[in-house]
Amino acid sequence: MIEAYRSKRIGVVLGGLSSERDVSLKTGAGVHAALVEAGYQAVAIDWQPGTSLAALLAEHRIDVVWNALHGTYGEDGAVQGLCACLGIPCTGSGILASALAMDKVASKRIFESHGIPTPRWKLLPGKGAGPADGSDGPELLADFGYPLVVKPADEGSSVGVSVVDDASQCAAAVALARQHHGPVLVEEYIAGTEVFVGIVDGEVLGSVEVRPATKFYDYEAKYLRNDTQYLLPPELPADVLARCEAHALAAYTALGCSGHSRPDLRIDRAGNAFVLEVNTLPGMTATSLLPKIAKRAGLTYAQLCERVLASAR
Repeated sequence: MIEAYRSKRIGVVLGGLSSERDVSLKTGAGVHAALVEAGYQAVAIDWQPGTSLAALLAEHRIDVVWNALHGTYGEDGAVQGLCACLGIPCTGSGILASALAMDKVASKRIFESHGIPTPRWKLLPGKGAGPADGSDGPELLADFGYPLVVKPADEGSSVGVSVVDDASQCAAAVALARQHHGPVLVEEYIAGTEVFVGIVDGEVLGSVEVRPATKFYDYEAKYLRNDTQYLLPPELPADVLARCEAHALAAYTALGCSGHSRPDLRIDRAGNAFVLEVNTLPGMTATSLLPKIAKRAGLTYAQLCERVLASAR
């Protein structure tokens, strides 16, 4: 047990108001159970629509927040700012890093300014700013080239993401992305290997290669299927993997991240690594990637939860 937190009341904040509420409930349940079993005074706090998180934290006399939220209002700096105002330490990255990482457009601009490879991209109008049916998509993307990826700029867990092979699929993909928060981000599709890197307190714990049965590691592959393959370590040449992890750490650092994060990358067939995004509150469910990476690095699930707790600021 981390001595500094022996007598503290730890609020595992879960659920939340985003489209990733169900995943957050699973993450939070796992973290709460692990902390209780390890002897901490941990309380599961389900932040539901219509409730005040500040009131819930006060009601339960919380000293430290273990942030198990995902997506909007949890991962984007909002809760981090609330905790700062209340003087309650919170796990994960700080306000600015959380906001930058959640905004895929801001992230890409920072990656580019630091020379961190990221797929070629273009921005389209989001919800309310373009036709809901995505009918403007084919014309706006006529000069971009296929295949491409269409996704909301401010969502996580691959919510609203589509891989588009030709113009006939474009409108539906843009329409799907416009159902969610933020503008629509279009990226060049990098054919190759999906690699996810686990980082805690600025230390790379390791990486995992994911081979989904679906075309890419989407929400279904992450949480609903049992035929996704996880390779630890990735089946990549040592120099390619080293470069991949170096780019991941560079992205984490450029955004100003702290605590635990999971950069997502794709490696093309020539061995070039491209950073897609950095998840500042990665999943901690039974199928999540950071616990898999940590286990291979010698950390149990409970030890990972403790290490994240120790990073609360």
